[in-house]
Amino acid sequence: MNRTDQLVRPNVRALVPYSSARDEYEGREGIFLDANESPFGPLNRYPDPRQRALRAAVANLKGIPEENIFLGNGSDEVIDLCYRIFCNPGADKVVIFPPTYGMYRVSAAVNDVEVINVLLDENFDIDIPAVTPLLEDDRIKMIFICSPNNPTGNSMDPGRIEFIIRNFRGIVVLDEAYADFSDKPSFIEKIGLHDNLIVMQTFSKAMGMAAARIGMAFASPDILKYLFRIKAPYNISTLNQEAALQRIGDIRPVKVQTGTLIDERRRLAGKLETVPVVEKVWPSDANFLLVKVRDADTVYDKLTGRNIIVRNRSREIAGCLRITAGTRSENDRLLDELGKINI
Repeated sequence: MNRTDQLVRPNVRALVPYSSARDEYEGREGIFLDANESPFGPLNRYPDPRQRALRAAVANLKGIPEENIFLGNGSDEVIDLCYRIFCNPGADKVVIFPPTYGMYRVSAAVNDVEVINVLLDENFDIDIPAVTPLLEDDRIKMIFICSPNNPTGNSMDPGRIEFIIRNFRGIVVLDEAYADFSDKPSFIEKIGLHDNLIVMQTFSKAMGMAAARIGMAFASPDILKYLFRIKAPYNISTLNQEAALQRIGDIRPVKVQTGTLIDERRRLAGKLETVPVVEKVWPSDANFLLVKVRDADTVYDKLTGRNIIVRNRSREIAGCLRITAGTRSENDRLLDELGKINI
């Protein structure tokens, strides 16, 4: 039994997965009388449960073998599946690094898994001295790292991430949802070196397809076989698969738009630093900025009252708003309205 199998919950390891009609017959031509579908309508057939065409396109785009790719109904599905595969409810634990993406904690609560919080250091980076003693705890089954981090926007030190991967006995889930906005190298190139690493990316951010709900997970086949084993049979619709294929088919606009957003993020950061109500703007590798303002609740309410919606993160990071980089005109409107606020 390899290390991955040993980490998997025994009931999941023994599970006989559901076999759908489209698993048992993969052809596209014929008289289909096997899946209890209607013979009428443009969307009458179930989607490909393994998203073969889309995974092949992602493999070509990322330079990663298709066997190392899993597609989920958003990255949130991948997070939930990881809990269900590796964590025994009421017994096991995970580590997260607050402030960070909230679904790690929510999924833990849904699956009755205890969360150990290791706060980020003063630079919003991983506190290695604080996390190191936890790496030997057999009750801790997963560690979630978000890089670039949400809501702080910074990338974690790659050396610290590597240290955790190499020294932890469990699974490391590295969430790279915002990696396209960063000049730091992705860890997907290292999945062949680490059998305990899962790297997540998404179609929601740089790809501009948040409505389609398609998350990507890159890992060893030994890990991915369990994601395929327990996922819902048809977790991504045909419509969304086709939309993603179309988006990948002409990637040039995505690259242009990503470059535009990076430029706007930089411009917005510089302009915000001149606004009287703004106290600090943190550097960002994402498509958003963490901004400290005077009286965050009041500033948030005033902006909302003027139909400018930002995210109030002051309960996680005192005095802070998270501001997504929009179009140039949207950003200019934000700057104009912020400049009118006197506190």
